[in-house]
Amino acid sequence: MLRVYKRQPLIEKRFSQFKTDFEVAPIYLQDVGRITGLLAVYFFALVVQTLLERELRAAMKAAGIKSLPLYPEDRPCARPTTHRLIELFEPIQRHVLYVDDGEPQIMVTELTSVQRQVIELLGLSPDEYGR
Repeated sequence: MLRVYKRQPLIEKRFSQFKTDFEVAPIYLQDVGRITGLLAVYFFALVVQTLLERELRAAMKAAGIKSLPLYPEDRPCARPTTHRLIELFEPIQRHVLYVDDGEPQIMVTELTSVQRQVIELLGLSPDEYGR
């Protein structure tokens, strides 16, 4: 029981993100099914967010990387959050250009070294990113 109780702050932190990061406000839905569905979407977003952070932090530890330069002015970040990762990848743009009946041309913003490093730490290929 004590072990479960000690994890309470971690769980509370995640649910506080409902009001901050996800900006969940009062919902004016009357159908219980719709309310349940919307809350399920928010819950799954929290789960994905948690798993992303856990996987990246575990990969950093396995690779012996103590921090990544994710804060402004490339200051080190020892415990990357999903919010920081979204900010890191926010400038990326992808455009598809169709010329006549030819093959579409895909144009993707060039990845920075930190973006490439994060992608590789997550077990993905930077070359596949943007396809």
